[in-house]
Amino acid sequence: MLNPIKRLTMILDDIKIQHSIFALPFAIMSSFIAAGGWPGWRLFLLIILGMFFARSAAMAFNRYADAKFDRSNPRTKNRVLAANTGFSPDYVVFIVFCSAGFITTCWFTNQLAFHLSVPALAVIFFYSFTKRFTIFSHFFLGTALALAPIGAWIAVREEFSIVSVTLGVVVVFWLAGLDTIYSCQDVEHDKKLKLNSIPQRFGLNNALIMASVFHFFMVVMLVVVAFLSNLSWLYAAGVIFTACMLFYEHSLVSVNDLSKVNMAFFRVNGVVSLGLMVFTILDVMILAKG
Repeated sequence: MLNPIKRLTMILDDIKIQHSIFALPFAIMSSFIAAGGWPGWRLFLLIILGMFFARSAAMAFNRYADAKFDRSNPRTKNRVLAANTGFSPDYVVFIVFCSAGFITTCWFTNQLAFHLSVPALAVIFFYSFTKRFTIFSHFFLGTALALAPIGAWIAVREEFSIVSVTLGVVVVFWLAGLDTIYSCQDVEHDKKLKLNSIPQRFGLNNALIMASVFHFFMVVMLVVVAFLSNLSWLYAAGVIFTACMLFYEHSLVSVNDLSKVNMAFFRVNGVVSLGLMVFTILDVMILAKG
C-alpha cells in the first residue's frame, strides 16, 4: 500500500493543483479594486488560502463523481480513480478536509464570508452533475469559478457589489467559452454515454462559433468593469491584451484540427488571467497613489 504522502501527492497531481492559476488572478484583481490598492497581507493570504481549499475540494469532488464516466473516455481514463490506481476513501477525506478548511478560512475572514461558505461549496460541487442533464454545464462551471472575484470582494468589503458581480459575469463567459472548446475533444464519448455539452448538441463548427461569441461578451463585460470601477488606460491595455490572446486562442483550433486544444485551454488562458491581473493591479495602484 502506498504511504500517505504518496497518496496525497497522487490526488494533488490528479486535480491539477497548478491550474488554480485560472480563477485566482480574478480573485486577486477583485480584491485590489475593492480595496482601492493593496488589501493587506492578512486578507491577501486568506483569499489565496480560501481559493486553494475551495478549488481543491471542487476538483476532487469532480474526480470522485465522474470516475465511472472517466473510465470510458480515452482522454481521462488514466485519472487516478478511473484507472483504479488510487483509493476513493482518500478522496472523500480530502474533500471533507478541504471543505472544512474553506469554511474555517471564511470564518477568519468576516461574518458574511462565513455565512456564504456552505452555499458556495454547494454551488461548486453541483457543477459536477450538470453534464448529466443540461448542455449548459459550461456556464455552471463558469458560475462556480465566478465566485472567486465575488468572494474576494466580500473578503475585503463584506458586501456584494455591481463591480464584483460584473467581474463574475466576465468569468462566466470566459469559462463557458474555453470549456466549450475543451469539450470538443469529448463529442463522441458524450454521445455514447448521453452526456450533454454544446459541442455534442450543436456540432464542432457551431460550438467553436458559440465559444467565440461567449468570449466576445467576456470582453464587453470587461469594458463595463472599466466604467464601473473608474479604471484607466492601463486596464484598457489589459482588455486589449485579453482580446488579442482570445483571438489567438481561437486561431489554434478548428473543426479539422483539435490537436492544440490543450495549449489553447491551459497555456493561453493562464496568460490571459495573469496578464489581465497585472494590468489591473498596476492601474489600481497608480490610481491609489494619484
